Amino acid sequence: MRLLLVEDDVMVASGIKLGLSDAGYAVDWVGSAERALEVLAQEAFDVAVIDIGLPGINGLELTRRLRSSEVESKAMPVLILTARDALQDRVQGLDWGADDYMVKPFELPELLARLRALMRRSQAATSAVLNFGCIELDTAGRRAGARQAPQEGENEGKLLAIDLGPREWTVLEYLLLNAPKPASKEKLLQALTGWDREITPNAVEVYVSRLRSKLEPHGVALRSIRGFGYRLELMPEAL
Repeated sequence: MRLLLVEDDVMVASGIKLGLSDAGYAVDWVGSAERALEVLAQEAFDVAVIDIGLPGINGLELTRRLRSSEVESKAMPVLILTARDALQDRVQGLDWGADDYMVKPFELPELLARLRALMRRSQAATSAVLNFGCIELDTAGRRAGARQAPQEGENEGKLLAIDLGPREWTVLEYLLLNAPKPASKEKLLQALTGWDREITPNAVEVYVSRLRSKLEPHGVALRSIRGFGYRLELMPEAL
């Protein structure tokens, strides 16, 4: 998932970015609301984490403008961060369009859990486990697998683990969140790298190929859509 972090404190931003990157997010960081507005007018993000105490335009005003302007990511979930524990700040932030808030200092696991909840809500998902066919991706437990048919006397079939690398995980998560609709190659690249273009568009095909070889034995195909991207489909024998 591609995340925009708006935080003016370099040390705080570095810590958050490191933790979120380790969790599989592609994190782009800006230090002001003004720069965030410039970026969001041109590029799309899956979620934004915005500090209230920004210089110039503060985080509350930035959130209000995001909800009222024609920005690329107008409907994206927004989580605000604040060192203020005042009720009015929290109320105002939610009234002006924020989806959730956290008060500093906070623990990284809680931030990750709240971000997962926001993503599920934005994608109309009700569980931390994403499914397609027999494929399951537990975003909270960081486990991927294929659910086997239950044997006699079993309520639920066993989960056969699928070993995924970090970028394979990101590709599969993005595909599952979009399924059955296709995901564009450009969006996948952004979800993998953000502004830190460590891989090329052609390299996306490498991760897709690796992922395809791990899904097809379980009856799930990863189809290429020429000129656009990729889509998960059930193979005929899995129907």
